Amino acid sequence: MVKKIITLFITWKIIIFFVAAVSPMAIPTFGNRFPYVEILKQSKLPYWIWCFGNFDGVHYLRIASDGYVYQYTQAFFPFFPILIKLVSFMTFGNYLLAGLLISNISFLFSLIIFYKLIVKIYNPKIALWSVIFLLSFPTSYYFGSVYTEGLFFLMIITSFYLLEQNKNWQAAIIGIFASGTRFVGIFLSLFAFSSKKHQFSFPFLLVPLGLISYMIYLQLKFNNAFYFLAAQTAFGQNREAAKIIILPQVLYRWVNQLLTTHGLIFANSAFEFSTTIFAIVLLLIGLKTIKKEWIIFSLCAIITPTLTGSLASMPRYVLVAFPVFVMLAQIKNDFVKILIASIFFVCLTVTTALFTRGYWIA
Repeated sequence: MVKKIITLFITWKIIIFFVAAVSPMAIPTFGNRFPYVEILKQSKLPYWIWCFGNFDGVHYLRIASDGYVYQYTQAFFPFFPILIKLVSFMTFGNYLLAGLLISNISFLFSLIIFYKLIVKIYNPKIALWSVIFLLSFPTSYYFGSVYTEGLFFLMIITSFYLLEQNKNWQAAIIGIFASGTRFVGIFLSLFAFSSKKHQFSFPFLLVPLGLISYMIYLQLKFNNAFYFLAAQTAFGQNREAAKIIILPQVLYRWVNQLLTTHGLIFANSAFEFSTTIFAIVLLLIGLKTIKKEWIIFSLCAIITPTLTGSLASMPRYVLVAFPVFVMLAQIKNDFVKILIASIFFVCLTVTTALFTRGYWIA
């Protein structure tokens, strides 16, 4: 089965690269909706490779190269850039190549562990379909881009897998690095209260140490421990840092946005809105058949970003809500599953083309 997973990964990677290579034919004009694209071109890699460093990728590369010397880059957590810096010594200083290697290798290992986790609870068919739905999801290309998705997914899946084996200390240590990679990593600390046999587990209380370490650094360096949150507003997307906006209010905002926009802005808003609803509904339905700790973590990971008053990037954020893919895999009718995976794949082709051509997707 490991060979099957590797084959699926390689097939997915070839398709993603192929779409990136031919996308200039369909979309001749590069959107250029983000700054510092010259950093990617300096890597000397072919276009169909360097384009997977678009948007947030350039910020991670600048942090890896120069540290947090650029204003508002504090919005990006440090563990991924640190790894890029370390791996760059093996790629002869090519930070972009280092970031791509980290993301893709991490994602490949996470697919194998994801399969092993699901087959342990369900059966091989559901596990394989879960992997297929994950790979075909419309924003799965982020797993192989210079983003934290591949690395972070490996961390959370490994933590859940270790939890199933009652290896709480190992799971908690990985959780520490997860909270130093993305804020929602702190929700792995919930294992302390929902671990197996419903016993309190002290190690998981250490999970926030990754976040706390970063906050201490921000306080010492910039005199603002919450700079990572305040910096979010600089990237637009209607985010607010001064107050919490509850989900119904955010959904209302997006409905109004759908009624007053058109073109690519409307398409993005519709994508963000529908993906959010789709994931939350599936997770709530999954309360009957999915492990509670999986659902709770996923709901926290999805709802937390919306508290800033925005659904921007939600099609990417839902990638960590892996029970969504397990729910789809439990559909009894194979034709329906093939149909859903096919729709996902068509959307994946479109979103990959737009992203690689410099148009904001998530």
